Amino acid sequence: MTHVGRGLLALCALLSGCRPEPGLPSPCGHAHNDYAHDRPLLDALDLGFCSVEADVVLSQGELFIAHEEEAIEPSRTLESLYLEPLAQRIEDLGAARRDGGTLILLVDVKTDATATYLALHELLGRFDFITTISDGVVTRKAVDVVISGNRDPELMAAQSVRFAGYDGRLADLASDAPAHLMPMISDDWYDHFVFSGVGEPGDQDRRLLEDSVRDSHDKGRLLRFWGTLDEPLM
Repeated sequence: MTHVGRGLLALCALLSGCRPEPGLPSPCGHAHNDYAHDRPLLDALDLGFCSVEADVVLSQGELFIAHEEEAIEPSRTLESLYLEPLAQRIEDLGAARRDGGTLILLVDVKTDATATYLALHELLGRFDFITTISDGVVTRKAVDVVISGNRDPELMAAQSVRFAGYDGRLADLASDAPAHLMPMISDDWYDHFVFSGVGEPGDQDRRLLEDSVRDSHDKGRLLRFWGTLDEPLM
């Protein structure tokens, strides 16, 4: 879980409209490196997070949960740690999230973009709880899948049927790609901002953040930054 300075947290909450309430799902709650938890997926869902992230490595035709190929454990696959538990939870509860809202599964691809995506597309097509896009028509279901890391936007844009969108970068804020194809903008905080979590953000950082949030939301996209300070500040 990422912690940043109180000034930035307050600004982000104001701009995004997020108002987490105790005991209720947090629309801003994103479980980064969720697979590293003792209970992947389930810890995040129990805490009310509405987005979870898993690193995926393609090896010998199988999609493993790992940051790199050397870290692969045969029992830890995308299917066993995420898709099958989600299928069971949805069968039991009728939804992935306890409030019935759509869960975001962010798949961070660590191996070849095209080969990994094609394997992922085939796997996702076997589960009926994944949001589907057919000829630009979105059928919203319990789980939205977003591809991060190594992506193949051209291949995804050319598909008549998809089970995922991809996340862009700040350079894509002006893109005319539909929100169902690029539902999220993600980028490295320190590639664009000076603020490190201490004190209040400067005017330049504040303006850039405000503009980025506005431009993303105007086109129906979520905005996410990685690499922010990961130590809690008092």
